[in-house]
Amino acid sequence: MEKPYVKGALKLVILELLKEPNHGYGIMSEIERLYGIKLSAGTVYPILASLRRSGLIEVVETGERERKSYRITEKGLSYLDQHRGELEEIKRKLRAYKTFLELGGDELKEAFKELFKRIDNLSEEQKEEIQETFKDCARRIKLILLGG
Repeated sequence: MEKPYVKGALKLVILELLKEPNHGYGIMSEIERLYGIKLSAGTVYPILASLRRSGLIEVVETGERERKSYRITEKGLSYLDQHRGELEEIKRKLRAYKTFLELGGDELKEAFKELFKRIDNLSEEQKEEIQETFKDCARRIKLILLGG
């Protein structure tokens, strides 16, 4: 399963999270808890800056170690309302992605990364075995989904 397009979707997710004041690190932690996606400061803080420039969020306090807390503005609430359907679809995809990871998707991703690194050096026998493994895995997943 492909990771949902994160940066564009995060704008709405972060807006919703900021109905309660929070700081950047808190937002990163909450997104990881809810959706299993680990974000970097380099992803979150530019989004917060953009949301702030657009008037959709505001700084409410600067706490310990100069950590800024943000919250959604009235303009942000209105924007969120206008994009409610889009937000719900994004959250559905993010929850599906988290479940995929919990079902072993992380292990599959790592196995595929290793395969791509070594693919040029595979023997014909290894290629055939991998091909059969893929076909068997796909067939078994389809059977499970069909209730068989």
